[in-house]
Amino acid sequence: MSNYLIVIEASGTGFSAYSPDISGCVSTGKSREELESQMREAIELHVDGLREDGQPVPAPSSSAAYVVVAA
Repeated sequence: MSNYLIVIEASGTGFSAYSPDISGCVSTGKSREELESQMREAIELHVDGLREDGQPVPAPSSSAAYVVVAA
C-alpha cells in the first residue's frame, strides 16, 4: 500500500484533482467523495499499467503543508 498525495481544487461544476507524484493522473467529480473515489481508481489503473509495461512505479514523495499569512 502506498499513500499518494492528491491536490483537490473546486471547480464550477464540482471538483478536480491531480497527483504530483504521478504525471498525467487526473480526475473530476461532482462531490469530494466521488472525486476521491475516481482519483483512487485512476491511480490504481495508472500503476497497474506501469507494471504491465515493465515501467517503474513512482514512489510517493510529495507532501503538503499550510502556512498562515495575514489576509
